[in-house]
Amino acid sequence: MSRRAVFGLVSLCILVITGCGGSGSSSTSTPPNSPAPSSSGNEWTWVSGSNLADQSGSYGQQGTPSSSNVPPARYAAATWTDASGNLWLFGGASAPTSASDTYYNDLWKFSDGQWTWVSGSNTTNQPGVYGTIGVPAPGNVPGGRSNAVTWTDSSGNFWLFGGLGLDAAGMGEELNDLWRYSNGEWTWMGGPQTTITGTPGIYGAKGVAAASNIPGGRSDAIAWTDNSGNFWLFGGLGEDSVGNWGYLNDLWKYSNGQWTWVSGSNIINQSGVYGTLGTPNPLNVPGARRDASAWVDSSGNLWLFGGNYNQPTGTLHQLNDFWKFSNGQWTWMGGSDQPDQPGVYGTKGIASSTNMPGARSGAAAWVDASGNFWLFGDSGSPWPNDLWKYSNGQWTWIGGSQASSPGMYGTLGIVSSSNTPGSRQWAATWTDHSGRLWLFGGEGNDSKGTFGYLNDLWEYQP
Repeated sequence: MSRRAVFGLVSLCILVITGCGGSGSSSTSTPPNSPAPSSSGNEWTWVSGSNLADQSGSYGQQGTPSSSNVPPARYAAATWTDASGNLWLFGGASAPTSASDTYYNDLWKFSDGQWTWVSGSNTTNQPGVYGTIGVPAPGNVPGGRSNAVTWTDSSGNFWLFGGLGLDAAGMGEELNDLWRYSNGEWTWMGGPQTTITGTPGIYGAKGVAAASNIPGGRSDAIAWTDNSGNFWLFGGLGEDSVGNWGYLNDLWKYSNGQWTWVSGSNIINQSGVYGTLGTPNPLNVPGARRDASAWVDSSGNLWLFGGNYNQPTGTLHQLNDFWKFSNGQWTWMGGSDQPDQPGVYGTKGIASSTNMPGARSGAAAWVDASGNFWLFGDSGSPWPNDLWKYSNGQWTWIGGSQASSPGMYGTLGIVSSSNTPGSRQWAATWTDHSGRLWLFGGEGNDSKGTFGYLNDLWEYQP
């Protein structure tokens, strides 16, 4: 856990927390038995949770939805949307004592305007219960963790890999266990259940799938599900092939129950090879990083934006480079090959080929029903709560501020053009079956501009 504490301290040192306004009153309820109201477009609605930081939430009775239920404040939880359009939330972390992180392994569902605590514990720092590999069981549950990567398969099952948290022995470390949640039960699908001997990657031969291959333990990686149902994993913070710990730039594919090392290095802290802007090349590869944003376009290409890396001197750098992976090759598509670049905002609401979000990591990201990519907030100075859309090869600054901002909550359940979440990083996100974008919690500013851990739920209608 000390690794997260060290890097969290570095991250916090670069934040500029300002402002003290905001609107609305503290609440932890939702409109009962109804989904969030839809707006006419490009407007936020505060749906659930509190507008104040560091709230304890309310679990209620396990398995029973209630308008008073709400998850405790947290960051870096795992999410997925099921076949019925319900929103699911697993785990995450908070640090209410500022001494060390506390990890959750609770599983929640949001449906018909209400939260339901489904499984896992209502107390923090629980070890994993693994059971037998490949065998689902009611008692199985991953240990508390944050910053895991997730996928949804073609059958609607939820998959979870790694993160920073607790193994079967209650040891805190970057993990590389693989889990599936299906039909109300967890199944341990692969990877070790303890980290006592470390969790280095087993890479095998590049491009060759093998049952023994597995990415090393890591957190803050990037994940995609392609149009063929394969899972993809890139980078993060963790262990390489020889057990060294640092920033990674390895690309992996999980298909038919086996991992394949596809691209990048099996050694930590590698620089990127950018090549020529807009030109694919088998030698191109993004540099090692964590907390990037990712999406899949309608053609099945994988896209990657930003993230951060840490120099050996301890200096944290943010990125705004923009990459596409297609036909087995990386292409540098935009942004800078130099770190810490400011944004080029242009005019709000107007797309331009010169617009570009500033360097950032830990941003919230979605893909809407039309295949456009959306990006909100970040962890970099000046800590904006800006909202961006990428469509037809151009960025548009849609809303929010270019600087640190408190949340403007308005009235619970009422859409308004003046509403906007406060600046934050590591929020949980979903896109529902109606194409609405959802955002929950994270680490950032509440309605008073107070920095802390959040449990507010927002709906955005593009």
